Amino acid sequence: MRRLVAISLGLVLGAAFLGHAVFAQPPAPSDGEHVGMHAPGAPSMPGQDAFGAIAEVVRMLDADPATDWGKVDVERLRQHLIDMNEVVLRARVSRRPVTGGLVMDVTGSGRTEQAIRAMVVPHEVELDQMPSYAARAEPIPGGVRLTVTAKMPDDPKTVARLRGLGFIGLLTEGAHHGPHHLTIAKGEAPAGHAH
Repeated sequence: MRRLVAISLGLVLGAAFLGHAVFAQPPAPSDGEHVGMHAPGAPSMPGQDAFGAIAEVVRMLDADPATDWGKVDVERLRQHLIDMNEVVLRARVSRRPVTGGLVMDVTGSGRTEQAIRAMVVPHEVELDQMPSYAARAEPIPGGVRLTVTAKMPDDPKTVARLRGLGFIGLLTEGAHHGPHHLTIAKGEAPAGHAH
């Protein structure tokens, strides 16, 4: 008898859970809600990071009633993300410690060299404005020499962190990347400012 009660209770709880899961699904999108929605039960990850970044920006543009679609240039954002890919995956970096920091020669050829110049030079400005770092970028054959030192070179923790981050870690510093991508897509970034 206990076994029958336990089985019945299990069936009731299972049906309640299944009913809740089915009814908790978001409603099917209406004709005006096509952007950014995915079918219930379908994968939500885009499968490629640049595609996902672009899809996120498109959703934000659609959600903003002030978006000026006459200025929007999502292709420009795609080109910027290609530059990011070139720098992150294809640039060669040689580094050497200096007093209070690091010198990094970031080089490549073809599109990679162009991407290095487009991204590293503007990022030097971002790094230099941060409270912990002093940064300088200068052109070298095939790319850019980036020198980053601690503003307080006698602070061993900051110097160790800076050296541990290295080029790619320092490239992630600052909170400007996401907002910058939106600005590029809106067509609001200065024409000469590729990063």
